[in-house]
Amino acid sequence: MKLTGNTILITGGSAGIGLAFAERFIKGGNTVIVCGRREQMLQQAKEKLPELITHACDLGTEEERVALFEWVTANYPDVNVLVNNAGIQQRFDVLKADSKKDWPSFNKEMTTNLEAPIHLSMLFAPSFAAKEAAAILNVTSGLAFTPFAIAPIYSATKAALHSFTMSLRHQLSETAVEVIEIAPPAVNTDLGGSGLHVHGEPLDAFADGIFKGLEEGAQEIGYGTSAERLRMSRDDIDAYTEKMYQATKRMVD
Repeated sequence: MKLTGNTILITGGSAGIGLAFAERFIKGGNTVIVCGRREQMLQQAKEKLPELITHACDLGTEEERVALFEWVTANYPDVNVLVNNAGIQQRFDVLKADSKKDWPSFNKEMTTNLEAPIHLSMLFAPSFAAKEAAAILNVTSGLAFTPFAIAPIYSATKAALHSFTMSLRHQLSETAVEVIEIAPPAVNTDLGGSGLHVHGEPLDAFADGIFKGLEEGAQEIGYGTSAERLRMSRDDIDAYTEKMYQATKRMVD
């Protein structure tokens, strides 16, 4: 994709991977809009990047997703790139989870990780298809390919988003819309809670690696351990998943 002169919407862009991408896009000469649920976090992001345009919204509801689309297209009609980055990760044991009391939080994870990016992609795709250049970037995960058994909903939603991204790429193949999948490994952010990913890839190194893939025109971009998982055989997937589970199941015991 072209990396300059775009108007870009990044969901979940007030911190972590989304903010790291926003910083690089701004440095590349793009107009960048980020949305998130927490106004305080958005304000902190804007203090770090004064050029950033922020908008508070909850992607967990259909109404707010439609309102976001209408607000962006009305105020920034040149928008031509959507980065579906917002995500929630919860770790739990299905035998110990309170599926009655805690179901709203589990449902929110599914809605944020899967329903929201599919809906937003479908909202923006028709207008993007009429532009000379556009792109939809879906942030999945290495866990879309090798599930993390103690984060079963997260892994499942990312696998489903990977499948949707492939279908979307085929459907938009005769338009100018590029459909790109970014599959991070564990990255040192606060995804899932503070301190859970301190042993993950350094955020800046990861973001630089992803932008190198974008510059090269890659359609699927991994980094570190996730890069090899994009093309693993089924036997290797099974072995990797078992190894990860045995190494981490104590986290939910």
